[in-house]
Amino acid sequence: MSVVLGKQEEALSPIVPSAESLPAPGETGTKPVTVIRPRNAWVPLDLQEIWRFRELWLFLTWRDIKVRYRQTVLGVLWAVIQPLFAMLIFTLFFGRLAGMPSDGVPYPLFAYAGLLPWLFFSTAVTQGSNSLVNSAHLITKVYFPRLLIPASAVGAAAVDFCIAFTLLLALHLWYAWRGLAAFPGPSMLLIVPLMLLLALLALGVGLWLSALNVRYRDIRHAIPFLIQIWMFATPIIYPASLVPERYRWVLAINPLAGIIEAFRAACFGLPVDGMSLAISAVVSVIILIAAAYGFRRMEKGFADVI
Repeated sequence: MSVVLGKQEEALSPIVPSAESLPAPGETGTKPVTVIRPRNAWVPLDLQEIWRFRELWLFLTWRDIKVRYRQTVLGVLWAVIQPLFAMLIFTLFFGRLAGMPSDGVPYPLFAYAGLLPWLFFSTAVTQGSNSLVNSAHLITKVYFPRLLIPASAVGAAAVDFCIAFTLLLALHLWYAWRGLAAFPGPSMLLIVPLMLLLALLALGVGLWLSALNVRYRDIRHAIPFLIQIWMFATPIIYPASLVPERYRWVLAINPLAGIIEAFRAACFGLPVDGMSLAISAVVSVIILIAAAYGFRRMEKGFADVI
């Protein structure tokens, strides 16, 4: 009987915690837990948070560049080959056969100067629209500003643009040496703010399409068709002066028209259409602001439906 009581006493005796396991005075015994829940209210755009994660943006941009050229024979030369061959095809069909005017600039140089910013925009939008779906493993496991994912596609496209821009300089110098074009002048400094404006436009369009692509996967199939239509609606293979005066307002609605025309004018020292560029700048900023806030509004449901 005493043995049984001894076992009962041992079994019912409380476990006394050691001094190391006791919480410090004023602290609870549980670890702090952060719970992230979606809000029904409008989600503000936190620019300070985006700035704190700028190193992550650089990492995602570098990841996109490495994935694009991994296991390729030519590597970054593809950034030059694509606009070069497109320029050769357009020169043959539109410059030679169709006799497309080029505002006094040799048509190969004219076409390449229009294709270069266009390919930057189309690559950034196409890659950015699919970036969220392709990064589903990150969205469902770790928290960070999701806006950085489409923004990294714009950064990767900017690297391709810088590589392909060297060929534009080489072509320009070659035609200038032959006396067919003017040598590059100070007006080329305008290319930097113009490309920043184009990057903002590409980011705005990419944000809209990437957010819609999470919920509606039809967007992925519609994007190549929309990009193709947008290309022919933009003065890339033809000058804006070719459009009749009464239809110029339709061309002005397209924000790419003013930016690409100004880019070409900056390259060749031609006069810049200030009104068209101002309209493009205003439309680009409006698209970016609306897309950023719309993206934040839809961002809270990405992890549930992606």
